[in-house]
Amino acid sequence: MITIDTLTHIYPGSRKTPARAAISALSLDIKDGEFVILSGPNGSGKSTLFRILCGLALPSSGSVRVGGFDLFAQPAKVREIMGVVFQSPAVDKHLSVGENLAIHADLYGLRGAAFTASRDEAVGWTDLGDRLDQKVETLSGGLARQVELAKVLMTNPRILLLDEPTTGLDPVSRRNFLAALHKLQKQRGMTVLMTSHVFSEADDVDRVAIMREGKLLAFDTPQALKAMIGTEMVVIHAKDTEGLAGRLRADMGLAVRVIGDEVRLEETENGESLPLLERILNRYRPDILTISIKQPGLDDVFVHVTSKAVPDHALTLDLKRTGT
Repeated sequence: MITIDTLTHIYPGSRKTPARAAISALSLDIKDGEFVILSGPNGSGKSTLFRILCGLALPSSGSVRVGGFDLFAQPAKVREIMGVVFQSPAVDKHLSVGENLAIHADLYGLRGAAFTASRDEAVGWTDLGDRLDQKVETLSGGLARQVELAKVLMTNPRILLLDEPTTGLDPVSRRNFLAALHKLQKQRGMTVLMTSHVFSEADDVDRVAIMREGKLLAFDTPQALKAMIGTEMVVIHAKDTEGLAGRLRADMGLAVRVIGDEVRLEETENGESLPLLERILNRYRPDILTISIKQPGLDDVFVHVTSKAVPDHALTLDLKRTGT
């Protein structure tokens, strides 16, 4: 449904700044009906890619086909089958919910009975049914996001692009929004591409793409990505991170990675981690602040692939607190 072939985008330089490649020969193929999450650290190129897919920027080279249409030669055809939810609000907060929906529908030629039917279907899954006369500025963040999604759903898009749509939502609103999105995606058979930094949002999607410095580093199912780093991993916080990592390599022959302030032993299998943890504690207990065994999550895949530390929510054994 979305085919990206060797896409490159270079921002021109100036006297003070050199030219910069935001996207470098990127190729990506998203199937019809797939739900894909696109992630990457800041500056990875995902925002530039999103702008190109939305038709807001032209690349330096490469091609993109959306729904069988050439995005750059047939942009009007692509817009007919695509809906977009931007990170920044794209509704008029001073107008009512109904007025925002009516304006969007009019841009697509939906009027009269056709508009009413499309509007009622689009808001059917939301909590907006009795709020059509309410101004958007009086709504909660979660309800305002529902207006954004209902707006694009009125045109029955085959492809839906969303740029970090849960930004600013509380946990309950985020969960409700995503549950509704997954339900709608399956009911309508839509192809969904969504950017996100929240890896809990990616566990239930079909595939996850991770970018860094304009390149695609990984693209697979959540299960396959987790399997890259084994079924278990040992995570250590030490008084001297680099020093402990060096000793684990030299003295014990362990393949360890240093990520920020963590020493990680990845690609261990069930049953291997506990004996390994005990061996490390017996030998280096005075140097260790905390040590944990955890099952890898998508946040760990992100760390593994990009070598950028992200928050680790694993339950750890705090040696100083327990006194062991």
